[in-house]
Amino acid sequence: MTSKTPEVVIADTSCLIVLSNANLLYVLKAMYGNVVITPEVAEEFGLDVPKWIEIKPVSDKKYFSLLNSLIDKGEASAIAFAMETDSSNLLILDDYKARKVASDLNINFTGTLGVLAQAKNKGVISELKSILDTITANGFRIDTELRSHILAAVGEVD
Repeated sequence: MTSKTPEVVIADTSCLIVLSNANLLYVLKAMYGNVVITPEVAEEFGLDVPKWIEIKPVSDKKYFSLLNSLIDKGEASAIAFAMETDSSNLLILDDYKARKVASDLNINFTGTLGVLAQAKNKGVISELKSILDTITANGFRIDTELRSHILAAVGEVD
């Protein structure tokens, strides 16, 4: 991923849920200004969406349907929407299968942990370790080795 801020950032449901549960949705706004989600992601999120998050539908319903046969509907809609936008934009995905599909389609993506690591590096958040503790306590699974790698990358020791 380039250090340039992408024009459009598209989020999947897991990112919204994880950050919302930890009272960290503001990180998305601070990092990207504006985020786009699909109606399917908004439905899966199930809470009121902040005004700075735009909800836009996928135009190609057949492509969305094809993707939905491989992965869940929120992820399928986010990937389909990403395919309809500029390839330099950023998609935030956590699910392994969805990330594999995005990778196969050459979509620029990161995960919630990537967003948080970048937020730490840019000074949006002052400390990452306690946030990782909070999100894992709320049910987000993080591999021990990945956790150590991310904390080392942002200058924190686990």
